[in-house]
Amino acid sequence: MKKYFIIIPSLLLCIIFASCRDDFAFSNSTGDLGFSQDTVFLDTVFTNIGSSTRTFKVYNNSSDDIVIPRVALAQGENSNYRLAVDGVPGRIFENVELLAKDSLFVFVETTIDINDFSSGDEFLYTDTIEFDSGPNQQKVELVTLVQDAIFLFPERDAQGVEETLPIGDPADGINISGFVLDDSELTLTAAKPYVIYGFAAVPANKTLTIEAGARLHFHSGSGIIVANEGSLQVNGLPSITDDLENEVIFEGDRLEPTYADIPGQWGCYMAYRW
Repeated sequence: MKKYFIIIPSLLLCIIFASCRDDFAFSNSTGDLGFSQDTVFLDTVFTNIGSSTRTFKVYNNSSDDIVIPRVALAQGENSNYRLAVDGVPGRIFENVELLAKDSLFVFVETTIDINDFSSGDEFLYTDTIEFDSGPNQQKVELVTLVQDAIFLFPERDAQGVEETLPIGDPADGINISGFVLDDSELTLTAAKPYVIYGFAAVPANKTLTIEAGARLHFHSGSGIIVANEGSLQVNGLPSITDDLENEVIFEGDRLEPTYADIPGQWGCYMAYRW
């Protein structure tokens, strides 16, 4: 029986040492990452309105499990871009692991105030996502066109209560998010696009005039409402180029191509008694 007691512990030791073998050792990235895109274009956004989220993939095409020592925006914490690397939000990431023949997702979005960078109506904002550093560094470029706009929206009082408009019979107590346009807002021109939140109301005995070439962008659930005895005058003209430079355009405030043909992005135009 003694020889069995000697053999069994020996087998146990072999199993223990075998189980301690490091099957998941990670080596440093060598600059051979693959990317689904080398430049990410975030479509035109209005100043101070967040973009849609863009996504690209990073591939480890090697047969080794690797660690990327650093993934970071070139402008670091000062960047107006925001990232999520494999679901973790941030702007700078250290020691990102990536298994052999595997991939990870990088999500990108931004919110930009054009006044921080330019006095013009448009500004091209760029940054770079850097993977690793030195001779192994690889980059993905980020590009966003930011457009200035005039924003029309309900005000809030000192208690933070948003301005509303009564609709229908006052006894019903029905209100919608909205505001009354004052005299300085009753002529909309082509100088800058307008972004409207809530319902913009034209008061009685007033006319809202929209000049040729004006662009009105409505946030979800927004629109124009015209009171009894009020009126709306749209002075659009035929255009001579594909830019539709003289036509008046009503559309949503999401400018990405994926939203171009989606119905119901904003409310409506109403002639209503209020």
